[in-house]
Amino acid sequence: MGGVTRAASSPAAPSVLGLAPVIPVVVLHDAEDAVPLARALVAGGLPAIEVTLRTPAALDAIRAVAREVPEAVIGAGTLLTPEQVEDALVAGARFLVSPGWSPRLLGAMKDSGAPFLPGVSTASEVVTLLEEGVTEMKFFPAEAAGGTPYLHSLAAPLPRARFCPTGGIGPAAAPSYLALPNVGCVGGTWMLPAEALAAKDWGRVRQLAREAAALAA
Repeated sequence: MGGVTRAASSPAAPSVLGLAPVIPVVVLHDAEDAVPLARALVAGGLPAIEVTLRTPAALDAIRAVAREVPEAVIGAGTLLTPEQVEDALVAGARFLVSPGWSPRLLGAMKDSGAPFLPGVSTASEVVTLLEEGVTEMKFFPAEAAGGTPYLHSLAAPLPRARFCPTGGIGPAAAPSYLALPNVGCVGGTWMLPAEALAAKDWGRVRQLAREAAALAA
């Protein structure tokens, strides 16, 4: 990882949890949609955008946003291997997110120099990451893994750990997560309805992004 060269216009974000109260989790099948989608999200008040590496278009999408939408803080999600970490950084990703972690993957993310959120769903995983010096984590899948009651129960015994819960969260549940002392932001897809993406209705995405950004007001 020491030889990774990031896109020149994409310095690392200082901390994922401090970027925005809501981080859209984007799955793109057409890289040409990346720039107008990113512009709509930024205009709606959601500048931090996680593009998941679930599709062949993902890296091209990250590359396009990093190049053409400098006001966006573009990140890469669903990272599973050290090789994907390197590919994401080369494409211009400014933060990294994984659904879980292994020693190799964690080492690659730590060595990258970019802020990252390794995924956890149990107290034991949180303790292990704290031993590794990692205090910011993704709680996934949030709703299925216990939701706000579970995260609330972790706050007192593990006060150093802070989370971005993602997975099954919608606009009704998001404020409850954001009210927790150990939650810095939430991730979600509700501002990206399939029908709006299919119709390339960027105005609708912008409005939903605006409503999502207001949840933390």
